[in-house]
Amino acid sequence: MDALSELEVWKRSKDLSVMIYTVLSKCKDYGFKDQITRSSVSVPANIAEGYERQSKKGFAHYLKIAKGSCAELRTQIIIGSDIGYIEKADAKKLIDESLQISKMLSGLIKHCQKI
Repeated sequence: MDALSELEVWKRSKDLSVMIYTVLSKCKDYGFKDQITRSSVSVPANIAEGYERQSKKGFAHYLKIAKGSCAELRTQIIIGSDIGYIEKADAKKLIDESLQISKMLSGLIKHCQKI
């Protein structure tokens, strides 16, 4: 098994992206759907890209980008909920998970910057 797939924050962010795709599978607003799915994919993709850099400094840089994408995603989830594209209960779960991922990213960034 690839070491990246054992990284909990990567697994959870990948799963969050899958949840976003599932929740919006029937959404007909393709512009909104495209934007929110892109930001959701950006989180695990940036974690993976940084991980492959094989330096703590490079990894921390991409973790910060992933954290920013996580904040962008939360904003889009809130908007999607406010306009009725995402059920309130689903939005709460998605936001809660994105906040947990953001906290995990913060901890990992701090760890990388110590070394």
